[in-house]
Amino acid sequence: MHQRIEGIGMTSRRTRERLIARLREQGISHPGLLKVMLETPRHLFIEDALASRAYEDTALPIGFNQTISQPYIVARMTELLLETGPLDKVLEVGTGSGYQTAILAQLVNRVHSVERIYPLQQRARRCLQDLNLRNVRLKHSDGGWGWDEYAPYDAILATAAPSEIPESLLTQMSRRGVMVIPVGQGRTQILKRITRTEVGYEVEEIEPVNFVPFLPGVF
Repeated sequence: MHQRIEGIGMTSRRTRERLIARLREQGISHPGLLKVMLETPRHLFIEDALASRAYEDTALPIGFNQTISQPYIVARMTELLLETGPLDKVLEVGTGSGYQTAILAQLVNRVHSVERIYPLQQRARRCLQDLNLRNVRLKHSDGGWGWDEYAPYDAILATAAPSEIPESLLTQMSRRGVMVIPVGQGRTQILKRITRTEVGYEVEEIEPVNFVPFLPGVF
């Protein structure tokens, strides 16, 4: 298990360091985030057949018409949350492979993550256990509902794109809470950061992105 986590060849530390250098070139600068992304074995979260591509800056398939996000996007979305200050409780909508979950879990106190596709959730759970990340709660449910039981959240991060921001997620944000979410359909998605204020919500448009659609129901 130790060698599997450490990686060899195309999953080695040297390969990871090249990825971190690319992220720096793309403007990612949060030192804690870069350290966590260097130390977290992305190859654990994808099929063995694709492990040699784990540290390319690209999205990769994980089954069920889902993908593990491009490392730059994981870093960018996480940095947008961290810029607001230390975070205690974070909701992730769309556990997927569990890679984004693992990054968050090493940078905030608690992560609550919901996933609508049960086999993906179970695979992610095993990966998180292998990395001994104990501050994560997972739930199999429709992500559009969020996870009201533990609301409000200091931050919400969504890894699928709805056509508009779900009202149920807005109501689960704490005062001065922040949400990072891709919004739009097809190739016209924009990454947005929403901040809850005393009187409403402020919305920033960050950059164009390409995520899987935000779908209802469970599988």
